[in-house]
Amino acid sequence: MYAVVRTGGKQYRVTNGDVLRVEKLAAEAGEKVQFNEVLMLGGEEPVIGTPLVEGAAVLAEVIDQIKGEKVIHFVRRRRKHSSKRTKGHRQQLTLLRITEILAEGADKTGVKAAVGAGSVPRSAAPKPAAKKAAAKKAAPKKAETAAAAEGDDLTRLSGVGPVLAKKLKEAGVTTFAQIAAWTPEDVAAMDEKLSFKGRIEREGWIEQAKKLAKGKE
Repeated sequence: MYAVVRTGGKQYRVTNGDVLRVEKLAAEAGEKVQFNEVLMLGGEEPVIGTPLVEGAAVLAEVIDQIKGEKVIHFVRRRRKHSSKRTKGHRQQLTLLRITEILAEGADKTGVKAAVGAGSVPRSAAPKPAAKKAAAKKAAPKKAETAAAAEGDDLTRLSGVGPVLAKKLKEAGVTTFAQIAAWTPEDVAAMDEKLSFKGRIEREGWIEQAKKLAKGKE
């Protein structure tokens, strides 16, 4: 079963387990959100909305808040007083994973609706208490990083040079054990952060990291 949802002025065809990037949502990593603008449900008996499918929804889990590729915009005016101007922009995005597609009962899930970050007034921004709760969830990872302050030589991994090793450490990855424990969701999130989509699987980092980690025991 698949669904076509609308968010941020764009449409996406999704199925369970899909990982996708959408325009930034007002949600923290680890939160669950619900897309209520379902335009179509596909499968054995497709349902097309008019314009929305009543009672349908798509549930998703936020993996991380990321930035898109940098776009350079150059403007030159050739007049009496010529001028040049260069602007750079990186779109704010939310990386999420689809967890469930509902054909009905959208109003009974209790999951908050997915809302674009730009449409949320400051008064409705997450309260400090909510931020503290999110920080507590992230505490185990921070503790793990602190325990391995010195870290491993990540350049021993295939395709990892000093620059890429620095990026990994800035992302909180300092040991082979961390890489060896990556899930498919972790790989997708790290692909986005490093801007090297598919490289982790292509170079076989996880298998290499498992061997290197065992060699330290």
